[in-house]
Amino acid sequence: MSSAHMQAGHIGVDRLSDMLADASRVVFFGGAGVSTESGIPDFRSAGGLYTLHAGGARPPEYMLSHSCWRDHPADFYAFYRENMLYPQAEPNGAHTALARLEDAGTLRAVVTQNIDGLHQRAGSRTVHELHGSVLRNRCVLCGAQYPMETILTSTGIPRCEADGGIIKPDVVLYEEGLDPDVMDAAVRDISSADVLVVGGTSLNVYPAAGLLDYFRGQHLVLINKSATPADHRAELVIHEAIGEVLTQAVDVALS
Repeated sequence: MSSAHMQAGHIGVDRLSDMLADASRVVFFGGAGVSTESGIPDFRSAGGLYTLHAGGARPPEYMLSHSCWRDHPADFYAFYRENMLYPQAEPNGAHTALARLEDAGTLRAVVTQNIDGLHQRAGSRTVHELHGSVLRNRCVLCGAQYPMETILTSTGIPRCEADGGIIKPDVVLYEEGLDPDVMDAAVRDISSADVLVVGGTSLNVYPAAGLLDYFRGQHLVLINKSATPADHRAELVIHEAIGEVLTQAVDVALS
């Protein structure tokens, strides 16, 4: 892999479009920054969830933990409804560009830390959701499934209509492990990719950030507004808005 870095601007986007046009197995690995252009706040930026709730009685990491869900469920669901559910959000240029690249047969998979389901809404079919999805919710007793609207419109602790069990979001909370089947699928696709595009993630959350270690392909690309711990490992680094970058690059690659 070349150690040369190409920074933001038309040169970087042109180089990315060349990589995509020549590739046969592209995998995209993304984080919260992919959905900020859809109006969903990220976690660690100046306007992110952790910053906005810093100094509260309980930190966001606790409010979104298994312990909080178990010990203070009413508080957990109040925080979850207010901060994690965005039913009005629509896919942005990043989501639609990736779906187009998959339709063209170039993109093999999306690996995402996001739980909003916007990749699927845009048309992506192979999506490995490392942290689950707010769109899926299950009764802890009988396993009955409920849509996001059930949680959104409920008050207090949402209960199953059949047996009164708590309806738990199918998202990975703090203190919970990632689904091993999802991780295995993500590792398999990243390991076989010739181009890995990483975008909208600070690469500070493990074990997800460790997935980069499985890449053995030709081109590693990082697209993020701020620097990441892996910038030095990438052939191409673009510090620009990911929606615009991917839209332009995919437009040229598929033309």
